[in-house]
Amino acid sequence: MIARVACLMLLFAAGPALAQDPDRPISIPGGGPREAPPPPGPPPPQVFISPAGEPFRAEQDQPYPAAQWFGRADADHDGGLTREEFVADALAFFDRLDTDKDQVVDGFENVDYERNVAPEIMGIMPSPVRREGAPPLVLPPTRGEQVYGRPSFLHPRGRPMPARRQGAAQYSLINEPHPVRGADADLDQRVSRAEATAAARMRFGLLDVDGDGGIALADLPKTPAQSQARGPAEGGRGKAPGNEVEMRLQPAAVNAIEVAAPAAESSRETP
Repeated sequence: MIARVACLMLLFAAGPALAQDPDRPISIPGGGPREAPPPPGPPPPQVFISPAGEPFRAEQDQPYPAAQWFGRADADHDGGLTREEFVADALAFFDRLDTDKDQVVDGFENVDYERNVAPEIMGIMPSPVRREGAPPLVLPPTRGEQVYGRPSFLHPRGRPMPARRQGAAQYSLINEPHPVRGADADLDQRVSRAEATAAARMRFGLLDVDGDGGIALADLPKTPAQSQARGPAEGGRGKAPGNEVEMRLQPAAVNAIEVAAPAAESSRETP
């Protein structure tokens, strides 16, 4: 009896809808024509991160922003960077991060650096605008792919493969994921001015490959971001990227991206 009454109520409710003009389209929630996709936004800017961790950005039609950093660090504008100029530029950025002026960049200042100053180091490098004929872009591998390599028919688990650049190393001259935390020599989650000075001197030595005490702009290696965005060289074949410069500071620098978030949380709990 209850089921019969329920059926009658459904018929009465559906009566007006069935009596509508058959040529009139039925309104379906969530249906209808799809909205046109929004117009594409402007291309992402080019990004360069200095050896000390300072970001520089430029539009796609401008020179790669490594030239911005070099021109400012070259204090006497003689076309070459000395060790003193290199260190002075790094300490100027250290002073910018040291907002409370206690001669230490601590956890709170590191979090501000990661979130507001150079947020690019905490994510995967966005796809740059490719020029015609440029080689295809390849996303960085996952942690499992770094250990086992990408799977294939012959190697289901994958072959071992070298780890790709992560964090700031995607946009930097040196393969170092987190230049600010990488200067933490005693691993106390705080970077002193002395540690920043020592790190700058070591980084200068890595880039001064001929040991003559000077660095020229033309001698700097290409960053991965810069290499991916370049077009092909003459003859239609892409130019080989420059040699990678490995950073051998502290063990914490290797996995700095993975420990950045826990370190930030612990710094918040510390009074």
